[in-house]
Amino acid sequence: MFKINNNYLKLPGSYLFSTIGKKINAFQAENQDKKIIRLGIGDVTQPLAPAIIESLHRAVDEMGDAATFKGYAPDLGYDFLRNAIVNGDYRSRGCDISADEIFVSDGAKCDSGNIQEIFSVNNKIAVCDPVYPVYVDTNVMAGRTGTYDSITETWSDVIYMPCVAENNFAPELPKETPDIIYLCFPNNPTGSTIIKSQLQEWVDYANKVGAVIIYDAAYEAYISEEDVPHSIYACEGARTCAIELRSFSKNAGFTGVRLGFTVIPKDIKCGDTTLHSLWTRRHGTKYNGAPYIIQRAGEAVYSEVGKVQLKAQVAYYMNNAKVIYEGLKVAGYTVSGGVNAPYIWLKTPKQMTSWEFFDYLLEKANVVGTPGSGFGPSGEGYFRLTAFGTYENTVEAIERIKKL
Repeated sequence: MFKINNNYLKLPGSYLFSTIGKKINAFQAENQDKKIIRLGIGDVTQPLAPAIIESLHRAVDEMGDAATFKGYAPDLGYDFLRNAIVNGDYRSRGCDISADEIFVSDGAKCDSGNIQEIFSVNNKIAVCDPVYPVYVDTNVMAGRTGTYDSITETWSDVIYMPCVAENNFAPELPKETPDIIYLCFPNNPTGSTIIKSQLQEWVDYANKVGAVIIYDAAYEAYISEEDVPHSIYACEGARTCAIELRSFSKNAGFTGVRLGFTVIPKDIKCGDTTLHSLWTRRHGTKYNGAPYIIQRAGEAVYSEVGKVQLKAQVAYYMNNAKVIYEGLKVAGYTVSGGVNAPYIWLKTPKQMTSWEFFDYLLEKANVVGTPGSGFGPSGEGYFRLTAFGTYENTVEAIERIKKL
């Protein structure tokens, strides 16, 4: 008789955004006349930039010509895109990364979930709290997190690093030594950031204790302040301890196109084995490469005209963030984020729990956000709003909230 992976049964409830989707659908079914404004999931609303569309069209035409048709993509990505990434994201910022250390994929979500496969089940992970649920859930699926306490909503074998108002929503070095450290800056869900000297402390710590940092930089395009690093490789010593995850979803609107990449320097070793070699083997075995058409679209992101167009798109969303931030402040809410990130993190009013505020906002204002508790126990009493809506819907949503 076949057997299942019982670790899946340990997962509490459904995935956060699946639960939100079910609540929205149930409310809409009973209130079909209501216009619901969604500022919950971080999905973009602006169309792809013209430079990207043009590149897609050219690539589609190539696929219709036998002379330029492309079949399976190289496992690790086409050289034209890997070189564009290295020059555009790393060498231009003084970071020592080479093209063969770039692994092109179909998005950072998949990579952030799959990367744990190259590590032993005996590794102990440390995560920010609140945290993007994928980091924890995929380690649960692998059997790395121990048992779940439904009272504290924590796992016995996970080190939680509280990110609260008292520490400006930035984690402190853990008292217990981890093997794998997940960091995300600009942060999802809190929108917080740390400066380069703070990130350097994490790199130094990881090298000292022999830990690996999995650094999610999916929102780096939204950084506006000078001393906030765009990459962990801006820090000395990061090549020996850090893996970086990147996405085209938020900087270029690829949520419906799907493209991302992971950076694994060849200097990260466990004994004589490089993590680069393990991820190369895993990638080659389980992945047939992102489509040629999509990788050409990714290349356009780094063109001069593409950079100008995408800078304007990021500015559009950050203007939304300003509208949300300032509107909530005027309405009397305690608010953070929204400066170097497209997320606004607010304290729920009147001692409401995160889910109580979700239901209240949906019913009274027909506005959807994300309950902070869905990201971890330290998120209880907080709520996340995204700036990825249209400007018109963003303004209308805040006006509705102000009237509550």
